[in-house]
Amino acid sequence: LPSYSVFRRFIKNLSNSFLKEIMKNQVNILKDLGFIDNKFISVDATPVKANTKFNNPKSFSNNKFSKNNPPSSDKDCKLGVHTANNSMNLHLSEDKTVNSKKNYEFYWGYKNHVICDAISGLPIAEFTTTADVNEVSNLTEILASTNEWFPLEGSYIIADKGYDSKQNHDFIRYTLKGHAFIALNKRGTKKHNLTSKGNVICDAGLPMHKDGKQYFDSYIKQKFCCPFRTSKDDSLCPCKHDKYFNGKKNRGCVKYITIGTDYRSSINRDSIFFKKIYSLRTESERYNSRWKNLNTEQAYVRNINSVTNLNTIGHICL
Repeated sequence: LPSYSVFRRFIKNLSNSFLKEIMKNQVNILKDLGFIDNKFISVDATPVKANTKFNNPKSFSNNKFSKNNPPSSDKDCKLGVHTANNSMNLHLSEDKTVNSKKNYEFYWGYKNHVICDAISGLPIAEFTTTADVNEVSNLTEILASTNEWFPLEGSYIIADKGYDSKQNHDFIRYTLKGHAFIALNKRGTKKHNLTSKGNVICDAGLPMHKDGKQYFDSYIKQKFCCPFRTSKDDSLCPCKHDKYFNGKKNRGCVKYITIGTDYRSSINRDSIFFKKIYSLRTESERYNSRWKNLNTEQAYVRNINSVTNLNTIGHICL
């Protein structure tokens, strides 16, 4: 066999477009044979850790997960966050803090985004990015790129909360003419206690009164006011709220509820139909598990072109 350096140069210098063409030909052949179609499409991403000591949990380097201290062994990798729960969007700030109560971990490396046939469990397309690329901002790009050679018009696109956004829903519905089955990401929205008629319950436990609406392009803000806002009696508020004694003509609390009017807000995620289609997303989890068995979750090369080529070869093998 040739030496390791020969393989290393080959995998680094080979253009990924050649491997992508091989994978496209495989997918098109499977499509013609009826093994793959575009009816149910599942999208997911999995982390690929860079080959650097900073990803070793036994490493005690100072500031090993600081943006200002990138690893010298792999200059292409970026700092990312991996979490087992996508109920919240995680964003890195300059001081590398993350506002989330979920279990997560920092890592230096890349991400591999995979589009699968949710029935056969076979990959259709894959893309490798650095770890700092957010899934929610990348979905339209990978769907549009795949749609150029594998038609996704009318497809049911299935994805987890990490891909939830108005832009992604509108692209699937109005550009691809398909349907989005993406779990809702509340992104820190306030949860109000409501009465059976939909009125907000204030801090004192009283139902608030509706007080007009504000209309915007894709949502409506319903305003609620204190039931005693015009009263002059200081003893009516059970909790003696500070805003009840604001000295203004209209006293008391004011709360708002946002009512979406776009496609994303119109989806009934509690319906049996939505849950049945969304359950097909587990096929992506199964495929990711098979792909990781090829030892692709840990990079053994130290540049993005080599990582990208090895990832594509892994998908071609599967």
